[in-house]
Amino acid sequence: MTGPSLAGFVLAGGRSSRMGQDKALLPLDSVPLIQRAVWKLRKLTSQVCILGSRPELSPFAPLVPDLRESCGPLGGMEAALSHTLYDWSLVLPVDMPFLPAALLRCWANIVVSRPSARVACFVVDDVPQPALCLLHREMLPFLTEAAQQGRFKLYPALVQAALQLATRSGSASDAVFLQRRWMVNAALPLLRELQAEAGEESREFLSPAQRAASNLWFENLNTPEQFAEAQQHLDAVEA
Repeated sequence: MTGPSLAGFVLAGGRSSRMGQDKALLPLDSVPLIQRAVWKLRKLTSQVCILGSRPELSPFAPLVPDLRESCGPLGGMEAALSHTLYDWSLVLPVDMPFLPAALLRCWANIVVSRPSARVACFVVDDVPQPALCLLHREMLPFLTEAAQQGRFKLYPALVQAALQLATRSGSASDAVFLQRRWMVNAALPLLRELQAEAGEESREFLSPAQRAASNLWFENLNTPEQFAEAQQHLDAVEA
């Protein structure tokens, strides 16, 4: 099965306050995190951009600046949907280097095939991960409304948008907002389920090192300690 038709956006506009320096440019095995995120998305689509306006990131991919200041990830997603010509966009945080591209491809193929779906994210060990999400272009006016009203918390904004879209279309809200349950201690069985659902169960995606580091797939590198831990698992970072 080929990858889905979508645009890819790296979410890289944060201040990296806990890291103490710009984590987008931190080298992991000599490659900046921003480069790794762009490479990962280019395995799914040739249309890859970086959400943000910092000129130092422009060598890695085209920049898409926020339409308004100080809205956080919500503002980046509004900018992404305003920029793209695709129905679907995949937004990937810059600081998730261990997440396999093959997992993203399976997930995206499933989501875009659902006629009622308009937004999707993972819920990892009962914690929603809305910064990693799939967004349909129909989400744009609702994200704009949330930004204009100062409702910048991302997950509640996505939930509210999905409820409004569900009411408009007569669909169930959980058919509009697909929230994929994920448990870190059952990552490999859950990956097999995802592969089967996407029709890719016969394909071997991952190296032994990637499988052994499945507990790191959804980890964000927010602190120097987390980055130091990542340096101990370089063989599990996707090339």
